[in-house]
Amino acid sequence: MRTLYTAVSTAHGGRDGHVRSSDGIVDLDLKTPKEMGGPGGLGTNPEQLFAAGYAACFESAMRAVARKQKKPLADASVTGHVSFNVADEGKYVLSVELHGRVEGWLRDDAQALMQAAHEVCPYSNATRGNIEVKLIAE
Repeated sequence: MRTLYTAVSTAHGGRDGHVRSSDGIVDLDLKTPKEMGGPGGLGTNPEQLFAAGYAACFESAMRAVARKQKKPLADASVTGHVSFNVADEGKYVLSVELHGRVEGWLRDDAQALMQAAHEVCPYSNATRGNIEVKLIAE
């Protein structure tokens, strides 16, 4: 395995703290959402950050698959939904829904593209077998 890039970020203060990347581009306050018993307010949370990263990576994977298949992909978007859940035995688990939209494609074709992207996306490979991930073409 050959490393192409390593991102470095430091969190301090947990869910009601701060996160900053080593280059300073990400520099955000964290706030636990009211739905989880926190104060809410201005600030992001780990689930929002994960949803943003997964959505961006997954759309790139869709574009790479479309290029490889020599299918034109003019406009596409992916919206990530990351849920923080409590399992029956009391442990916390995440689940993900990725909603994909591919302009000018039939829904079945977009769903097939998403399935193919799910096989190559690094986030999908990292989560496979660990959390539930649903792919929904819109």
